[in-house]
Amino acid sequence: MNKRLLLPLILLSAPAALAETPPDAVREPAVVHLEVPDDPYVAVPIESRVTGPAFRAVRGAFASVQVNVDGAGMNIVGDAANEPSIAVDLTGSQRVAIGWRQFDTITSSFRQAGWGQTADGGATWTTGTIEPGVFRSDPVLDSDAAGNFYYNSLSVPGTFQCDVFRSADGGATWDSGVYALGGDKQWMAIDRGAGVGAGNVYSNWSESASCCADTSFTRSTDGGDSYENAGSMPQQPRFGTTAVAPSGNVYVAGAGGFGNTIYVVKSTTLQDPGLAPAFDSAVAVDLGGSPGLGGGPNPGGLSGQVWVATSQAPGLAQDEVYVLASVDPPGTDPLDVHFVRSTDGGATWSTPVRVNDDAGDAWQWFGTMSVAPGGRIDVVWNDSRSDPGGFDSALYYSFSTDGGVSWSSDVPLSPSFDPHLGWPQQDKIGDYYDMVSEDDVVHVAWAATFNGEQDVYYLRLEVPGLFTDGFESGDTGAWSGSTP
Repeated sequence: MNKRLLLPLILLSAPAALAETPPDAVREPAVVHLEVPDDPYVAVPIESRVTGPAFRAVRGAFASVQVNVDGAGMNIVGDAANEPSIAVDLTGSQRVAIGWRQFDTITSSFRQAGWGQTADGGATWTTGTIEPGVFRSDPVLDSDAAGNFYYNSLSVPGTFQCDVFRSADGGATWDSGVYALGGDKQWMAIDRGAGVGAGNVYSNWSESASCCADTSFTRSTDGGDSYENAGSMPQQPRFGTTAVAPSGNVYVAGAGGFGNTIYVVKSTTLQDPGLAPAFDSAVAVDLGGSPGLGGGPNPGGLSGQVWVATSQAPGLAQDEVYVLASVDPPGTDPLDVHFVRSTDGGATWSTPVRVNDDAGDAWQWFGTMSVAPGGRIDVVWNDSRSDPGGFDSALYYSFSTDGGVSWSSDVPLSPSFDPHLGWPQQDKIGDYYDMVSEDDVVHVAWAATFNGEQDVYYLRLEVPGLFTDGFESGDTGAWSGSTP
């Protein structure tokens, strides 16, 4: 039975001082690697860099293009790039931007805000670093309805403050940034609707590693020019994401407090700039397992975030809400990708469904979800099924066109890679991937080690051709629906 917890309306009433004075100390569980610099910045002059051919990861009809390249489109040997996030210009252009944690050398864990942008749908990429030599981490990108890009970046060592940089030219240039409060493991979502909250920017983070004591949420109602005083959320969800429904309602999902229970927190009023920020409810969601943290293919990081998304189809009487994560199910199987849905705005939830269709024990990690305007739900994840007992993984994909009731057969999108290669003084390849769905294209930003080091890749799935030439021999594309 799904557990359910409804809370009274909780106001974000943190005083202004909380938004200005970071705490002297904050703590996370010892197993979590906090985003603080362990090593000093090491400058790597351009003339001393060794380069080689960029990698193109091809499997069947699918090709992932390496993004973190130099000005000549070459791979930079000895660096690392991981934890990518993506923004897509949804006005109809070919502009895409990806941000990542940039390590100029794997001999140091010092990281910066790397970025790449394309104006030709991902064929070629221009790259750079926001504020070179400045410690930055946890990149989170999104776009507004006009096609402007936003890059939320954690910085200021020891104080967990974030800045949001904006680009009006598809990521080719970025402004000087706006202080956006924040904390460790922040996420961001922008209202692209036409309601009272159009253009609002919402950001949440881990309350236990916050810029501003005991807070975990802020919003901007002026398109990112400024951010309001930080406040708290019920159940303090962390390691999760944020979504805005066509109704303008805001949903935040994550693991509550320091426990493993997944909560979905909802607000129907955050969209209204004339009302004090508040949340209506926090509902416990049964995903049929606990989200993974550490161990296996990514021992120093997450096994994946908790993803929340909503149907983008207009005219729904109630928000249709989806939650997905890589979780540890009962039994010997270490990780599966599980999905639940709500058809009443998050009040009640379905029985968990297992998205991956393999029959054995394998690591299905970094489960990632996005929803197309027409309602198709797209999911990718790393999958070790071809390496029994090991961690070598390939990127896999599945989709649903009936709100997650049934799922397509799994489609392998890449060759396998060893996730334990190229660690930049951290035993992980970041904590997440990211994706954006359009009706005819799925944009995926992910990381792999095909060059023997960690690199960021862009995969453009052209949906019309997916079922004519995308499946490998033996794959039928038949529908399946498996429960854990």
